Order: sequence, then structure tokens, then C-alpha cells
Amino acid sequence: MIQTTGVIICLGYILGLLLATVPWGGLWILVLGITAACLLRRRYTRTRQLAQKLENSGSKTKAVSNIWQTAPPARVWLAAGLVGLLATVYFQWRIPQPGEKDISTFVAAGNQSTQEQLVIVRGEVASNPRLTRSQRGQFWLNATQLDQVKNDKGPADVPKGVTGKLYVTVPLLQATGLYPGQQIDVTGVLYKPKAAANPGAFDFQKFLKQQGTFAGLTGRQINILDQYEERQWGWWQIRERIVRSQVRWLGVPEGPLVSAMVLGSKAVDLPNDIRDLFVKAGLAHTLAASGFQTSLILGLILQLTRRATKGTQFTLGCLALIIFLSLTGFQPSVLRAVIMGFAVLVGLVLKRKVKQFGSLLLAATLLLLFNPLWIGDLGFQLSFLATLGLIVTVPALMKRCDWLPPAIASLIAVPVAATIWTLPLQLFVFGVVPAYSLLLNIISTPLISMISIGAITSAIAALIWPAAGSALAGLLHYPTDWLIKLVELFSNLPGNSIAVGSISIGQLLAVYTLIIMVWLVRWWQKRWWFASLIAIGLILIPIWHSANTLLRITVLAAGTEPVVVIQDRGTVTLINSGDEGTGRFTILPFLQQQGVNQIDWAIASNFSDNDSHAWLEVLQSLPIKNFYEYSANQSITITTQAIQQEIQRQKGIYQSLTPGQTVNTGSVVAQLINDQLPILQLQIQGQNWLLIGNVKSREVEQLVKTGNLLRPQVLWCSPQSLKDLVQILQPQVAIAASGNLDPKTLSELSKNQTKLFSTREDGAIQWTPEGQFEAFVQAIENKSSVL
Repeated sequence: MIQTTGVIICLGYILGLLLATVPWGGLWILVLGITAACLLRRRYTRTRQLAQKLENSGSKTKAVSNIWQTAPPARVWLAAGLVGLLATVYFQWRIPQPGEKDISTFVAAGNQSTQEQLVIVRGEVASNPRLTRSQRGQFWLNATQLDQVKNDKGPADVPKGVTGKLYVTVPLLQATGLYPGQQIDVTGVLYKPKAAANPGAFDFQKFLKQQGTFAGLTGRQINILDQYEERQWGWWQIRERIVRSQVRWLGVPEGPLVSAMVLGSKAVDLPNDIRDLFVKAGLAHTLAASGFQTSLILGLILQLTRRATKGTQFTLGCLALIIFLSLTGFQPSVLRAVIMGFAVLVGLVLKRKVKQFGSLLLAATLLLLFNPLWIGDLGFQLSFLATLGLIVTVPALMKRCDWLPPAIASLIAVPVAATIWTLPLQLFVFGVVPAYSLLLNIISTPLISMISIGAITSAIAALIWPAAGSALAGLLHYPTDWLIKLVELFSNLPGNSIAVGSISIGQLLAVYTLIIMVWLVRWWQKRWWFASLIAIGLILIPIWHSANTLLRITVLAAGTEPVVVIQDRGTVTLINSGDEGTGRFTILPFLQQQGVNQIDWAIASNFSDNDSHAWLEVLQSLPIKNFYEYSANQSITITTQAIQQEIQRQKGIYQSLTPGQTVNTGSVVAQLINDQLPILQLQIQGQNWLLIGNVKSREVEQLVKTGNLLRPQVLWCSPQSLKDLVQILQPQVAIAASGNLDPKTLSELSKNQTKLFSTREDGAIQWTPEGQFEAFVQAIENKSSVL
């Protein structure tokens, strides 16, 4: 009964944290607890009376006489509801907020006079530098002082004492050699992080807020203040010693990969291409320090000390877990594994079998008491769901695979169980299924186990003698090279990544309800195949219906280039691709969230001659069936040749777009007006859309007067020409790439009854046949205000 009570209380606390962002979530869980208490009170009373009656009659049936002892009373459910209510309050209380002197509060004041106000921030380096995708060095800085750089307009302000943590990026050479605890001055420009401006895009503001950071610094120069002082000891030195030892003989990328498989990718600066390769193939978990490494370390310690006393095993095991935890950087997944490892050691000393589900639930509760915000951390969620699957689903799968040798059955059961419990969450967040992930996990498990064991042995040796660690790591060259080639092979197979679209929260809850029913209810256990069909239907039927009925136009927030995605009942058209990086970080995440696996029509109007690289970024992940490109100078660049070759490889069609030529994609007709002005006209559902590049307003006015340009219902143009073009064309809706318009201009434009949007301020703009335009940022803010 005590164990059941603890489980209910812990689940009440976790459920309360999950409902913390739901309107009146705390009250909902309290009502749920009260309801459960009322419904179960009568049943509990009758059960207890029956048990007492059987005891008085002299019944010796243990299962019957202990019924009332195992059934939780009503007060337990009521207590769970109250704990859940307090959990919602605790969650809100722990949400990070900038302090009175937080450096983020000075960002706006420093940028009022000029967008490039240089500042000098003094502080202490809080992390080792890492290489970003833009080839800059990145590290965290605990700020202590802020000073403005003196300019010609007047004297600089007096240095201010500040607090808070900064996300700092600097030129790579400037970051080389920095280490935690170092005192430095960084000259650069402060900024406040922006929230996601497009559906499916990375929310940089949310990411920094989870780290307790509210500002960033684009650094230009670093001045080291304590260059000649002795370095302070830290775990980073031991971590660096291990990584250097393993990289010495293995090289790159094998060395960082081996180190990441021991310490986790968050503690090792793993090359981005290797990280992306493993994530794409569905092997991201091998780069995260978690239970697998913990079990290997604990198993190694217990095996080496098998002849020692239980107390010695307990002491050495605890010491090994603490060292491993310190080296990996106190990540939630590692903390979970370490707590469960401590539970195993306690059970070893007490000679009692540890209940894995109970230790997992205890670990979750303790970690969420320490930091309730981890309930929203994706790594935390995936770690616990995968471990839960291993605990409750692997035994059932092993029974069904009893006709296989145990080693092979285990190879199959472990990845299948983990996939069952984590795939719904992955679909909710990413909307993508790695098609060959399950098969790759089964095949690569022996290699991963071999490399992990060797990496741990090499790391231990490196702590004693770095040369020995390098020698042992060198033995892992071929297994690591084979693993990389195996992952590359599966990643390059056709259909290696299938975008099904992000599922809704309702679908997520329904699928997990089915999984839990199969776990707990015997009727569903016998009909697991029926539950699987229902779950697949819950995911695929809404996706199929949406793909065949949806008509929507999305103008993405992509800088100064008009990037438009048209979804027309399963046919996808992409117009322009923006600057370099837009394809990878804006277009592909959006299409992935929408469940798009190919682009049917693509039009490159080349309003600015810098979007070819972004097309290559798109082509590397999605095939394009029909590609139309306009080039004003008619010259074929190296990038254009690469695009043509990639489309031919995908068996698509590449055509040059000539002025006046129409491209009919179904419900959309696109036409380039002439070869002199960058104007693309779209006919959509009886509406006229105009995408106008950098042109003079009088040239557009001349086209209108001559009848060569129809007045549009929707206009996209640069902010510089917005005022004049709105007055000339008088559209119903105008979309600009930037919102830097003074109040006088906005007042004048409002007289034309034109609805104005800015992709910089409003994010992506979406239109549906009902005639409704919706700004992505406003929609997110409306949802947040409700929550």
C-alpha cells in the first residue's frame, strides 16, 4: 500500500507539471483527484469490509486478506490532486525571469540611438567554446559589467554593474583557447533573441529562456584579463584530457564521435555533419550520454570488484557514477540514469531486488523537484519514455520472440520497445519518421556496444596515462569507421526520412492512451494488433485528409526575398528560396512540419542574385519535379549547373523561365511580367497576387497606366517602396519584408483601407480560401495568452 501511495503521489506531481501551461490546469487535476477519491471511497470501504470478514472467518488466502492493504484509500487520491495543484504553482514560480540588473534590460536602451551600438561586456566564461554552423565560436558568459564604446556623438556612459548569462558568438580565432572561469572583456553588439517567425522553425528565444538567458552578444573582439593567472581546476580539464587523448590517434570525425558516445554530444564539440547524419538516420540516442553508458560503467565496476565486499562495491560504484555525472555536465538524461544506478547499488547492499518502474518514477520526481522546467525538455521526455519502454514493453516482446536465441531477441526487442514509446512524441515535435531507423538500430547495436565499451576503457586509461588512452582509442578506428559508413549508407537510401507532418496534441494523447492500455489492461494486451491499427489510423487518416483538402498560401519570413509556399490539395509549389541558410532553417522545417516529401513545382524568380545556394539546400533533402528559373543576365553559374545536375539526378525537369511565360500548377498560374522589372504575378482562386522586387514606383505606375499590370488584391514588396506602391496599386492586403515604418507613413497607408503585414514583425503570413490572413507570431501570442 505504501508503494502504491507513493506512485499515485508522484504521478500527481508529474501530471500537475504537465498541466501547468493549460488554463486552470491546477484546478483540473484537483477536481480529478476529488472525483477519484469520491468514486473509489465506496469501493475501498466495501473491499476493506470484505477483507476483514474473510480474516474473521479464518481464511488464510493471502491474496484476499491483503486486498484492503494494497488498495489506496480516498485520501491518497485527494492528496495527489492537491500535490498536482501545488506543482502547477511551483512550475510558474520557477519560470526564469530577468532580474532588475539583468544585462537584457539594457539591450533596448543601448539600441535606441543606433542599431550597431558597440558595448564592452566583462564577465566570466561559463563553458568551453563550441563551433556553430556559421563557423563562429560560441560560449556562455556570466556578465558582471557593461560599458558602452565611446563614439563621436558624445562621451560613453559610466560602466554599469550587471548580472545574467549571455549567449556569445565571436570569430573562431577569438574563441580559441578560452576555458571556464576565465575573466574576459567582449566587444560587440547586444541583442534580444527572437521567437520563431515561421511554423516549424527553431525558437531561439525559447531555447535561451530555458537556459535562464534573455540576451545574446555578437562579439567582435575578446580581451583576456587574467591571461597570466593560474587556471582554476574544473571537470572540463578532465573532459578535455579524455577528448584530446581519443582524438590524437583516431583523428576527426572518429575521435569526437567516440568521445561523444562516452560523454555525450553536449559535452563534446562534435562536427555538425556527423551530428546531422546520426540524427537523420535515427541514431541520435547514441550521441547522448544516458542509461546505456551508465549501465556499462556500473557493470564494469561491479565485475571488477566481484570478489570485494558489498560495501566496497557500493562505494566504488557511487564514486564512478558521480565522476561520470560530473564529466557529462549534469544533463537530465544522465541524472536519471545515475539515480537509477544508485538505486541498484542500494538494492545490492540491502540484498533486495529493485523495482525498475519505481526507481524510474522516483528519479523523475526527484529531478522535477530540482528543476520542474525539465518537464518541457525534449531530451528529458525522450529519455524517460525510452526507459519506460525498456522496463514495461521489452519483457512482453521477449516472450513473443522466445523462438529466437535470447541475444538476437534482445537486439530486436530493445529498439522496438524504445520506438513504440518515443515515436508519437517525435511525430508531435518533428513530424518525421526515419524509415530505416529500427533496422539500423538492430544492425548497429553490436558495433555501438563495442565502441562504447572501448571508449569507456580508453577514457579511464587517459585519466591515468594519456598515451595509453590514445593507444586503446586507436583500436576503435575501424569499428568507428564502419559505423559511420553504415549510417551514411542508410541515410542515402531512397525514402530514408518520411515527413508525415506534426500531429496534434489530441492525436498524441490518444496514441499514448492506447499504448498505456496495452501495457496495463489484459483485454488490450491480447489485442495489441487492434490497438496498433487504431494508432496508425489516428495518425495517418487526419494527415491524408488534410493533404487532399488543404489549400493554403504561406508567405514565409525569409528576409528581403519573397518566399511563398502554395499547398493545393497535395500539390506543393515553392516560389523562391531566399538567402543562403533559408532553405535549411526556414523552408525545410516548414515543409517537414506539413508532411511534404516532394515539391511539385518550383519557381526561382531571382529577384536578388543570392538564392541559388538555398535551392541546393532544399534539393539535398527534397526532390523537385518541375523547376523553373529566370536569370536576367542569362549566364550559367557553377551553382546553377549544380542545381541542374541535382534535378536531373532526381529525374526532374529543369526549364528556363522567360518573360510572359505562364506556369500553371493547377489552381495557381504564375507569370513573369517582363525582362526588365522583377515582378511576378500569381493568379490564385480568382485573386491577383503581385510579388515586386526592388523597382522604382514610377515604373510600376507606368505599367498600370499602359494596362500591362493589373491591380492586385495582395501585394508583396520591399519596405522602401511600400508607401508608393500601396497608393498606386491600392491592394486589399500588402506584405512587406520589414516593418520599419514611421507612424506618419502608417497613418497615410491606413487611409487606403489596405491591411498591412510585415514578415519581420508578424512572421509568416498564411491565407486560406475563406479569405482570412493570419500572422504566425500573432497566432502564437494568442495561444500563449490563453495558456
